[in-house]
Amino acid sequence: MKVLQVTSPTEYELIDLPTPEPGENQVLLKVDAVTTCPQWDLHLRHNEPMFVGHSFHYPYTPGQPGHEAVGTVAAIGAGVSGIRVGDYVAAWKDQGHRRQGCYAQYVIVDAAHVVPVPKELPPEELAPVELAMCVGSVFLMLRSMDVLAGRRVAISGLGPAGLIAAQMAQAEGAGEVIGFDLNPGRRSFACERGIVHRALDPREVQDDEFPTRPKVPTINTAIDCVGGAKSVHFLMDHTEDVVALFGVQREPYTFDVRHHRGLRLCGYKGHSRDAAEYAVSLVRAGALRLGHLVTHHFPLEKYGEAVDLLEKQQAIKVCFWPWKEG
Repeated sequence: MKVLQVTSPTEYELIDLPTPEPGENQVLLKVDAVTTCPQWDLHLRHNEPMFVGHSFHYPYTPGQPGHEAVGTVAAIGAGVSGIRVGDYVAAWKDQGHRRQGCYAQYVIVDAAHVVPVPKELPPEELAPVELAMCVGSVFLMLRSMDVLAGRRVAISGLGPAGLIAAQMAQAEGAGEVIGFDLNPGRRSFACERGIVHRALDPREVQDDEFPTRPKVPTINTAIDCVGGAKSVHFLMDHTEDVVALFGVQREPYTFDVRHHRGLRLCGYKGHSRDAAEYAVSLVRAGALRLGHLVTHHFPLEKYGEAVDLLEKQQAIKVCFWPWKEG
């Protein structure tokens, strides 16, 4: 089988490996489509750790950092129940980068980490289920707090996660969904597809519509999908009730005196199958269009071109087709 391997920060190759056999409680997935995760792909390219204490090594684990995949169950291992050969499933949990990843024609996945998906949809609508699960965990939390329906909801960052968050906010009945992003192309992209009601440059917001604390803010609930202090502080200063943190935190956020009156800051709760099933339910209902995130399509051998587009913010997500050449 063909597998992508990143051999240095800026180099990669397609290698041939034997098709693996699933072990106990595992399935062999024939990968139809796999989508980029810009965070991992770009950090790997620049050899920049994703988290405190994290480091990359080269050549990197074959098939990594691919982890957003959809395909057909080709074989099952001992102990697997509820899954049959031929089932159409998506991987909903990143299994860690010491195991072969999904930038490959076949990949071994723990049976507990796949979820059935509707085969009638195009693969690019289903491959990003793992990211939708991650964002979905935030929305299960916010839904339990009853802070979405009828509210003005702000999303900071209109990359892949932000575009999912905006769709989930609409699905949960938000009265208005406003996106904030520095990139005018991404703002236009989100508006043209109806993913947000409005998209604004946070540097240009007017105080009469979006008062800054200690005035009473007019945004009710906000989700940060950037992870930078400037983005989070902007939301904290302009949100009346809840700011949920999804973007990976790499620097301190300051909860200041002006935030004391009424603001709730919510951390990320982590991955769960419940969140995966929630995301898939929205996909089935047509309320979450993951295909909106995919702006380019490539075979695996053009991985470098895809990451170039991600780096220039000319692509949001790229879908790879492991069985196609060209």
